[in-house]
Amino acid sequence: MRLLVTGGAGFIGSNFVIFIANKYPDYEIINVDALTYAGNLKNLKSLETHAGHTFIKANITDRIEMEPLFQAGVDVVVNFAAESHVDRSILSPGIFVQTNIVGTHLLLELAHKYGVSKFVQVSTDEVYGTLGNTGLFTEKSQLAPNSPYSASKAGADLLVRSYYETFNLPVNITRCSNNYGPYQFPEKLIPLMIQNAIENKPLPIYGDGLNVRDWLYVEDHCSAIDLVIHRGVNGEIYNIGGQNERENIHVVKTILKELGKSEELIQFVKDRPGHDRRYAINADKIKKKFRLGSQT
Repeated sequence: MRLLVTGGAGFIGSNFVIFIANKYPDYEIINVDALTYAGNLKNLKSLETHAGHTFIKANITDRIEMEPLFQAGVDVVVNFAAESHVDRSILSPGIFVQTNIVGTHLLLELAHKYGVSKFVQVSTDEVYGTLGNTGLFTEKSQLAPNSPYSASKAGADLLVRSYYETFNLPVNITRCSNNYGPYQFPEKLIPLMIQNAIENKPLPIYGDGLNVRDWLYVEDHCSAIDLVIHRGVNGEIYNIGGQNERENIHVVKTILKELGKSEELIQFVKDRPGHDRRYAINADKIKKKFRLGSQT
C-alpha cells in the first residue's frame, strides 16, 4: 500500500507515521509537511533508515508541489495537515481558512482526479462546539464551531462529505478529543505546563480552570485511524475519544504534584474569547464496530 500522509512531521502526524511504519514495514509512506513552526523533522529521526518512508517538504495548498505526488500513484490519503491552535486562530484566522479549507479542497480534487482508494480526514471534536455539564458528542451531533480554528475544520469536514456524496470519493472523517503524548508542540496545555513547571515559570490557566477536556493518548488515536483506513465504511464519521474527562485545573495540579512543584506557580489569566466549556466524546460507534479499546 502507498500512503500519502500530510502533516506527518507534526505532533499526531509524526506519531502516526512511526506507528504505521513499525506495524506495516512493507507499506510505502510519502510524508508531506510544510515544516511550519509546529513541524519538526526530529520527530521522524527513528525513520531515517526506514526504506519505506520518504519525506517531502511541501504545502498542501500548492498544486504544483502536490500534484506530482498523486500522479506517481497514491492508494490512501491521511490528512493531518492543519493549523490547529485556537489562540493563533483568533489572532490570524486567515491562515486557518487557507490551510484547513483551501488545502483540504486541493487534496480532495487531486484524490478524485487520480482515483485514490481512501481519503481519511483527521478532524476534531471542537467542530461540535461546547457541552454543558452532561451529555456526549456523537457522530450525529450538530456542527456548531465557536472559534476560527474549529470553524475551518468544520468547513473542511463538509467539503470531504460533499466529495463522497457528489463524486463517490471513498472518504472517512475521524473526530478526536484532546491528544497528549510525545512530540507535542509546547503551546498546548500539557507540554506547556510541564515545561514551565520545570523552569519554575508561571503556569497560565484560562478563566477559572474548570473547562473540561477528554484526553486521548496519541498512540491510541493512531491505532484507531489505522482501523478506519483498513476497515472504515465509506462515507462514515468516527468519533475517537479516551473517556478521560478532566478539568484543566486538575490536569495542571496533577503535573505539579508529579514534578514536586508548588501550586503557587498557577496563574489564572483572562479567559480567551469563545472558550468552549466542555468537550466529551461518545466513541461507541468505533469501539463496537472494531472492538477498539484504549491501551493507555
